[in-house]
Amino acid sequence: MNERTPTGPPQPVPDVTHHVGYLVKRAQAALRAAMDKVLRAHGLTVPQYSTLELLAQRPGMSNADLARATFVTRQSGNVVLRGLQDAGLITRPATADHGRARPTHLTEEGHRRLAVVQEAVYAVEQRMVDAIPPQRLPTLLADLELLATALEE
Repeated sequence: MNERTPTGPPQPVPDVTHHVGYLVKRAQAALRAAMDKVLRAHGLTVPQYSTLELLAQRPGMSNADLARATFVTRQSGNVVLRGLQDAGLITRPATADHGRARPTHLTEEGHRRLAVVQEAVYAVEQRMVDAIPPQRLPTLLADLELLATALEE
């Protein structure tokens, strides 16, 4: 991991749109809008798509874990899961075997729908990545991880 020496507080800039936080939020908002657009054509929202992606990689996740990983509240996560279940894209038991967690899994239709929308979503991410010289991408990814970690402490 890169060790960095503190440089002191951020310097004021004459235009708020040049602050790091503003630029990170602008990039996030642009990504969200582009994803919303392509997912809408497939009848999905960003939290629903993110949930399908996570369940494909980690079957059996609980509502609480999925909510955390998709950046929504547990209550909103439950609404997302109910919508996906009503659409036949996921299954979860009516009751928990132990505790309160009900493991969630993709159905065959969930896997199929995910495969269809992944291409569109990955194309959005590729548009973003193509804007960066390839040799700078690893540094950008590492720096974004450092920013998130610094604020989670």
